Amino acid sequence: MSNTAAILFEPDAYLLSEPKLMGRQAAGNSFLRAAIAGRGDQPVYAYTPNQKSAAIFKQVVDSIDSQALTQWVPADRLDLLEKIGALYLPGPGLDVASKLRLRAGIQAYSLIGVTHTTASHRAMDAITGLLTAPVMPWDALICTSTAVLETVKVLLNAEIEALRWRFGSTIQITLPQLPVIPLGVHCSDFDFSADDRLFARKMLSIDDDEMVLVFVGRLSFHAKAHPHAMYLAAQEVAIKTGKKITLLQCGWFGNDAIKASFIDGAAQFCPNVRARFVDGRNAELARYSWACADIFISLSDNVQETFGITPIEAMAAGLPVIVTDWNGYKDTVRDGVDGFRIPTWMPPPALGEQFAKGHEAGTLSYDIYCGLSCQTVSVCMYTLIEKLTLLVENNALRQTMGQAGKTRARVQFDWHGVYQQYQSLYTHLKALRESATQKQQVTFHVSPNRLDPFLSFGHYPSSLIQPSTRVAVLSDDVLNQYRCLIQNPLFNYATQVLPKVDLVEKIDCALQTQIVTLDELSTQTHTNLGEIVLAVAVLAKMNLVKLA
Repeated sequence: MSNTAAILFEPDAYLLSEPKLMGRQAAGNSFLRAAIAGRGDQPVYAYTPNQKSAAIFKQVVDSIDSQALTQWVPADRLDLLEKIGALYLPGPGLDVASKLRLRAGIQAYSLIGVTHTTASHRAMDAITGLLTAPVMPWDALICTSTAVLETVKVLLNAEIEALRWRFGSTIQITLPQLPVIPLGVHCSDFDFSADDRLFARKMLSIDDDEMVLVFVGRLSFHAKAHPHAMYLAAQEVAIKTGKKITLLQCGWFGNDAIKASFIDGAAQFCPNVRARFVDGRNAELARYSWACADIFISLSDNVQETFGITPIEAMAAGLPVIVTDWNGYKDTVRDGVDGFRIPTWMPPPALGEQFAKGHEAGTLSYDIYCGLSCQTVSVCMYTLIEKLTLLVENNALRQTMGQAGKTRARVQFDWHGVYQQYQSLYTHLKALRESATQKQQVTFHVSPNRLDPFLSFGHYPSSLIQPSTRVAVLSDDVLNQYRCLIQNPLFNYATQVLPKVDLVEKIDCALQTQIVTLDELSTQTHTNLGEIVLAVAVLAKMNLVKLA
């Protein structure tokens, strides 16, 4: 297979029902819908160690498309991954997955990860871990924006310098592909008619003469977008234009304290604006929010943001957008075409060392680290007020920019096209894997920190069971005693290692009249030596045979 991949599935990465809904889950769910739609005549593969998760995967797929077939790939069935050819990871953790792949062979299949936030220690460790992990050129870490790609390069270059200082400048570096592929949206979800707009306004009690600015997303001033600039600009534009402005914030709060800060902040900084809050986790309310709006606004200013899907959703809904000139927004919104990108300011390098040190030392939580960094990022208020005023006052401009954005969303960011980029990547990686000039010579077939316990702890026992070890039965009723013992909870938890009854019967018959080595026992029972060693080890544990 060349244009598909098994999907690493755990519900937390894909379900929208999580109480603390994050962008990565919304993106994961959206990707899953695209993978189902683009499956062709193949099943949708769920790779997970957990049968319960596999069942949830089937339920989710059925709810999206009842005609789609699913197939569970247990996490230890690397042979099935080899047949499929690729494994998609809903995060950047290629390092862990590539170590497990060693057990199947370095060229068995490709690994494809994707970036979400790149600010957390976990994400940064996964990215820098690529340099010491057994990743190959037929693997890929998808960067969702050029801003993300630049961050990834900064991290990798810094880690390369550190490794060369530690081990010498001659170390060879092998990196995965780093393609830039955006997140996608299902544009048809955002098609709203004039009747939809009227109905949505009625349901949200919004009058015809109100100008609705909408923000959609998590309502967090320390980890998403600080609302102060938005409140000040909305207030200034309301006074300047004399328009009835409603600021509709469709999202969800992390806690009651954050909720109070937003509500009180809106009352204090934009008293002439009607500030409304609706729960964005409610699909119906979210749809009304999109349908009733005139202008979308998102002034992202946080380092944990990487792409930002909501401006594209707004464009798909035909709304002109006001966004900050920040991270992935630089790729998605064309300034002066689909809306306006407002300039931002941040301090230069070295001045954030105190934040980095505090977070690394544990004196600053991740949330506070993001919040302190965010507190130093500013928006050009003059430009923000100027551009927002222009859109509020000019209906023709709103229509022109909204239509331009709608077209751009369909052409550049609809999942139908974006997922084809994924499929092209899968095919490209397969070609790289198969065209490698020679088989990669790997002297080990398992990660050094995931060794066989009998190797890691082989010095613990007095003796190791060897082919030359002699074995004798301790009873003339080994078989019946074994049948009883495997029903006992002291032993039946270990079903995976307990030898089959028919093998124990063969061993019992062979040992009733003689004492033999395990090598000899293997020959006499026509059984693989490794299987005999493990079986005899279990029987010795049960005190049914004696080793010498």
